[in-house]
Amino acid sequence: MHSKIYSATTVGIDAHLVEVEVDLAFGMIQFCIVGLPDKAIKESKDRIKAALKNSGVRLPERAITVNLAPATLKKEQILFDVPIAIAILQAAKQLDLSDEFIHESLFLGEVSLDGQIRPVRGVLSIAHSASNFGKKRLIIPKANTQEASLIKNIEIIGVESLVELIAYLRGEKSIEPINSTFDLHLDKIQKHPLDFEDVKGQLQAKRALQISAAGRHNILFVGPPGSGKTMLAKRLASILPPMSFDEVIQTTKLYSVAGMLGNNSLLTHRPFRSPHHTISQAGLVGGGTIPRPGEISLAHCGILFLDELTEFNRCTLEVLREPLENQKVLISRATCSVEFPSSFLLIAALNPCPCGYFGDKKKCLCSPTQVSKYLSKLSGPLLDRIDLHVNVPAINYDELKNTNFAIKSSSEMYKDVDAAVQLQENRLPGLRNAFMASDQVEKYCKLSNEAEQILKLAFDRIGLSMRGYHKILKIARTIADLQASDIIDRFHIQEAILYRSLDQKLQ
Repeated sequence: MHSKIYSATTVGIDAHLVEVEVDLAFGMIQFCIVGLPDKAIKESKDRIKAALKNSGVRLPERAITVNLAPATLKKEQILFDVPIAIAILQAAKQLDLSDEFIHESLFLGEVSLDGQIRPVRGVLSIAHSASNFGKKRLIIPKANTQEASLIKNIEIIGVESLVELIAYLRGEKSIEPINSTFDLHLDKIQKHPLDFEDVKGQLQAKRALQISAAGRHNILFVGPPGSGKTMLAKRLASILPPMSFDEVIQTTKLYSVAGMLGNNSLLTHRPFRSPHHTISQAGLVGGGTIPRPGEISLAHCGILFLDELTEFNRCTLEVLREPLENQKVLISRATCSVEFPSSFLLIAALNPCPCGYFGDKKKCLCSPTQVSKYLSKLSGPLLDRIDLHVNVPAINYDELKNTNFAIKSSSEMYKDVDAAVQLQENRLPGLRNAFMASDQVEKYCKLSNEAEQILKLAFDRIGLSMRGYHKILKIARTIADLQASDIIDRFHIQEAILYRSLDQKLQ
């Protein structure tokens, strides 16, 4: 007696179809699972035996062979308890599912010993790919129905126990499919709780953040303790454009695979990740025996804030270089290679010296050797990949108490950002200035004669690399977009050069 039920698993954030085949044969009673399962999946036989018994279903006294196909794909998540149990019952003729129903349905779920069906990771990724597999229906744990219901045109059936599922499959109980709730969730998106109007002074830093938000430029803050670097960084999300449908789904898929959705079925705000400086390379980039996304992937479509940058291990920082350029990270293991997206906006902050007061009104106690050693953790190639370098000095008492000048709120700053983003969309749909290729830079970054002369002078004096040269042009293009200018003029290029000179001063 043989049966086949369809399920799926995830590799990275991509879903892969898995056929759960069960064969019942006469002979010595045994339960064998093949098809490259990991240890947790091999233990499914014990969970399923107890779950079926406690659900009032007698396991057939046969030699049970379960095959998870394709056998070349390693299975590493506890997704297959439910499909294996249903395939066994179908093979034992205790269920009579039609071929059409089987071919249209995907089963997922982990069972407990008392027959309850527990939630699993990666359901959103599988739901997102279900139509590509030719499936119309997902039968999943009830706790996962909210995240699965983000995908339209898929019938979502949520079940809490094997008893309920068996009754549904036998036609003894009706379960209403869950409707898509994506539009409902969008209606509930709230305004960002932090606002730039709370920040006194630091006009240059705010201007740099506005440029960063408009063109997706990475930014480095250098300043003494208490100058407001962290406060500024946390408010950048309040002027970033809202997430698109694809960004919402892709980010939520990452958190679903990582098992970090919690009670949130949808991530509608851009992520803000701020790992501690003691983080390991695997924690930052991702890794493990079963590759899991790291902080740079969890910050996908959002912000990665690295405070006290020089306190991070230098080797840990160097692994950021490729993801900053490629917007993805490839984690290779002996058994597989997994690719995670990592298109994040980097904000880094550091003190200028060990005591933190080099160049400040408060006296610095560090020797030149100490300052040099402190900054040596920042390599030239890493600094070259950070577009905007901004000095954030301590504010004085007059700036703190001055109420005569208007402080721009996040909503006012966002108006200019939104206009600049629309210009970029019209120019290159879906591409921000920071990610323009070399040929696109040459085509769209047109300079006036005065701007050309200033850039030529800066190229020789600062000693720019080709990457630095292109970075200046991209920044200048964003500054011009903020002012709705087609041509990059003298004052645009001057401001862009200002943001690229700090790495030379540090070195």
